[in-house]
Amino acid sequence: MMDLWPSTLSLLHSHSMPTLITMFITITLACAAALFIFRYKRRRARLVELVDKIPGPPALPIIGNTLEINVEHDEIFDRIVAGGVIHNPEGGIMKGWLGKTPWVLLYDDKAAEIILSSNKHIDKSPDYEYLRPWLGTGLLTSAGQKWHSRRKILTPAFHFRILDDFIDVFWEQSQVLTARLEKEALEGKDFNLFPYITLCTLDIICETAMGQSVNAQKDSESEYVKAIYKISTIIQNRQSKIWLQPDWLFKLTKSYKEHERCIQILHGFSNKVIKERKDELVKIKENGAQKENDEESIIMGRKKRLAFLDLLIEASQHGTVLSNEDIREEVDTFMFEGHDTTSAAISWVLFLLGCHPEIQDKVVEELNDIFGDDDRKIRMKDLQEMRYLECCIKDALRLYPSVPLIARQLMEDVDIAGYTVPAGTTTLIVTYMLHRNPKTWPSPEKFNPDNFLPENCQGRNPYAYIPFSAGPRNCIGQRFAMLEEKAVVSSVLRKYRIKAVDRREDLTLLGELILRPKHGLRVQIFPRKTE
Repeated sequence: MMDLWPSTLSLLHSHSMPTLITMFITITLACAAALFIFRYKRRRARLVELVDKIPGPPALPIIGNTLEINVEHDEIFDRIVAGGVIHNPEGGIMKGWLGKTPWVLLYDDKAAEIILSSNKHIDKSPDYEYLRPWLGTGLLTSAGQKWHSRRKILTPAFHFRILDDFIDVFWEQSQVLTARLEKEALEGKDFNLFPYITLCTLDIICETAMGQSVNAQKDSESEYVKAIYKISTIIQNRQSKIWLQPDWLFKLTKSYKEHERCIQILHGFSNKVIKERKDELVKIKENGAQKENDEESIIMGRKKRLAFLDLLIEASQHGTVLSNEDIREEVDTFMFEGHDTTSAAISWVLFLLGCHPEIQDKVVEELNDIFGDDDRKIRMKDLQEMRYLECCIKDALRLYPSVPLIARQLMEDVDIAGYTVPAGTTTLIVTYMLHRNPKTWPSPEKFNPDNFLPENCQGRNPYAYIPFSAGPRNCIGQRFAMLEEKAVVSSVLRKYRIKAVDRREDLTLLGELILRPKHGLRVQIFPRKTE
């Protein structure tokens, strides 16, 4: 009997140990889950409490203010613009809930400065995720260390000496544009200016970014041109329609197949150009054409018009710094950011000059002082002398900023206008309204280039005017954009007088990836030489 006792204990022990271990693991996991849920609920309760202290429209449980923005694109923008005026006219800050995600809208320069001037709040909002299949994690969409390193690599590409090489491209494509506009001038009818300018800026950015023309102005039906337009529309739809935002739902739609087809065309074209340029560089080196001490021949081994792509290839150091995919990300980013924004800016300033013939006459007078009766091409020095035209472009960008909204994701709490805005909130700087703040801009709705005369800029908060964003994450290509806009606008005005047909108050605005008129900008143009 005594002999059976140890064996019985052994049997019980062998059966109970796995059970005890299982129970211990289960209890540990349950405690960990309970602790996680407790901490999540506490953080969530704090976030909700802090956000709800900020003025804003009442929100429904779970869905928040989603129903209020489930409207057409133009109405969404109207509601964003009007929100601050209705809910907090003096404070310049308003909250809203997109489902369970809090959004805080900022309408004031001091509030914008807190976000934009910081080296911490540089993460783009989740809305930019929809650009990543096309742009990857290039300069626009990247964050943290990757963004810092890319910015450092790309900054030399916008050196003044390098930008000088692009003036010829601006001139050549502007001449194509003015030739295309001749048909409209001869017919004398009103027409939508926007598509003409868009194709011109697409040609310019393609040649300056990749060194290769897509001839968009002469062949607007090309696969590459149509793919850019189509994917931009799809991205805008995903940003504004909540049911298209989850990837698994989006993949069930027809738009997803079209999206993937566009990506294949766009990436295929970029990859092809990158390979061709790299092969060309290898051949030049093999032929011994590269001169070590010739500063103008460093990139491609011969005197030629450089493209951003050439500079990226040089910076890649044979793939050790930038891979082919990295280069493609940045080239595609230049293509995306460099044509729509500038086309909007050029279209708006031409339209506004068409609304104000007395201001247009002052610009033409300045151009006559620079060029006289000479039809010669534009030089960098000419663009630098277009000071009044620059004021016109700046005030057009004040009234109609190409990027009307700037969104950032907060990774830590920040105090704004007396409120604590918690980490996890998306902040939306409403540039369109910030540029219309009557505390900064007298007669804010009036087109007034004198706003940007040197004497009128003194003492103005630099964050009161942010068409190219501001702070550490400002637009790296703003100098390029201003030169391009001057070149195109001056080329059109040297040849044509422009008259606006639409009235500003009748326009419907779409605040999407860029600020565009829903139904275009109708103008008439008249040859100057016959007047």
